[in-house]
Amino acid sequence: MRSLRCSAAPRIWTTLTPNLPPTPPATPPTLKYKLLALDLDGTILAMDLTLDPRDVEAVRSLVEAGITVIACTGRPYPGALPWVARLGLTGPIVCYQGAQVRTLDGETLLDHGIAHDVAMEVVRFARARDLHVQAYREDRLIVERDRPEAHIYADHASMEVHVVGDLDNAMGSTTPKLVIVALPATLEALLPDVRERWKGRLNIATSTPNYLEFTSVESDKASALRFLCERLDVSQSEVVAVGDGRNDASMIAWAGFGVAVEGSPSEVIAAADRTIPGPGHGGIPMLAEMLLS
Repeated sequence: MRSLRCSAAPRIWTTLTPNLPPTPPATPPTLKYKLLALDLDGTILAMDLTLDPRDVEAVRSLVEAGITVIACTGRPYPGALPWVARLGLTGPIVCYQGAQVRTLDGETLLDHGIAHDVAMEVVRFARARDLHVQAYREDRLIVERDRPEAHIYADHASMEVHVVGDLDNAMGSTTPKLVIVALPATLEALLPDVRERWKGRLNIATSTPNYLEFTSVESDKASALRFLCERLDVSQSEVVAVGDGRNDASMIAWAGFGVAVEGSPSEVIAAADRTIPGPGHGGIPMLAEMLLS
């Protein structure tokens, strides 16, 4: 009798996939700093009024990463606005050395001008020494005499010069700031004297080697930055400030992390935690890389 063989059925292997939750999307890294206070002239804007595309791109990378970048400049509002636009910034502007904080549409959020009587003390001081001095009213640059120094400043700031004859009558109840324009050696010699003369009444600093700037004692870049950070709910420790002039020293010292441009005056370097190269020399990209790392 023939035996029957049953052939075994082929084995089928099934791979079971465990019931895992979906992979969550990658969370962007938490940034230590939320706001960068950026000086313009001498920090990102070269003295020949050129912007390096690499510096502009570095600023844009910070904005895209969620860091608020605020222009903090000594420039009058009309002289700051075009550069803020070219940098692609949309937040308020600290201008007139911190005497004003303005929105892009011109609204004034903060205004601490020099009282008329104190301003006239500075004007008379300049007159007695045959120094050019200028004031501001309603965003107009006003002077008593049409001197070359006025046009040097106006050309740099992209503003018009308005000759008014007598600042005492033309200035109004306050002026955001006063500026003496002169040779760097002249201003370096004047600086200790005027700081002592108006100690506790005015803030006085050079913004560039040729500009000696006066603001009210309530006004400097640090006080304006503090005001703005309170409005934006940003703590002092979350702020970075970068600049190159004596007018930047207060905000560099106040910020959680202060940065000075190489070659700045010694009091600016002393206020900073580190230094970076100047406009077009890799400083702003270096700073952006550090803040985003």
